[in-house]
Amino acid sequence: MTKGGSHIILFILLAGMYACTSRKIFTSNYFTENEKALTEIETLYKKLSEQKPFAIGFTDRSFEYVSIEIITDSIKYINEFSITDQKMVDTLRKYALPEEGILELVLKMRAIHCIWVNTLDYYTNNQKRSLVFLSVKPVSVRLPFSAEKYLVLTFYQQPQYYDSDGNLLASRRLRKLRKINDETFRRLNDKVAYTVSEHFR
Repeated sequence: MTKGGSHIILFILLAGMYACTSRKIFTSNYFTENEKALTEIETLYKKLSEQKPFAIGFTDRSFEYVSIEIITDSIKYINEFSITDQKMVDTLRKYALPEEGILELVLKMRAIHCIWVNTLDYYTNNQKRSLVFLSVKPVSVRLPFSAEKYLVLTFYQQPQYYDSDGNLLASRRLRKLRKINDETFRRLNDKVAYTVSEHFR
């Protein structure tokens, strides 16, 4: 191997180590600085989705258009609107969704670049539970030529279990990692875990 090739490999390794460390610092700092806003989004979304299931997210970089997945007993309807389009309000009314609450949610999400929020089911000790899955764009730390990353947060109703490295576990008795969309999540606090991913949902 040439000397130049060794330098390139060393640079890539050091850059990777720096990015991993920087992402942890960024994530912790971001969550601390925006915890109130993120918790408000999670709480409001949970309250609204309990009335009628839906998922919502932005589809453009300027945060002007949203996609709303409206979930009925048998069909999932997906609609995309400008956030200023009257058709969005008309559609929410058509499906008896809480329009004022969802419009408030959209504004809260837009304010901190929250790109997606929905509910996921999971099982622990053979009991079905749900979590709120929330994605923020973009994560500021990127390797050269790497894909865009998203900060993904999962909010749980009950305290979760983590290993000594802070990785989310499936349960206290079953010491294996709980993966969501094949991603490993790490501890932010007892009820919130995170990962940095190329996928926002």
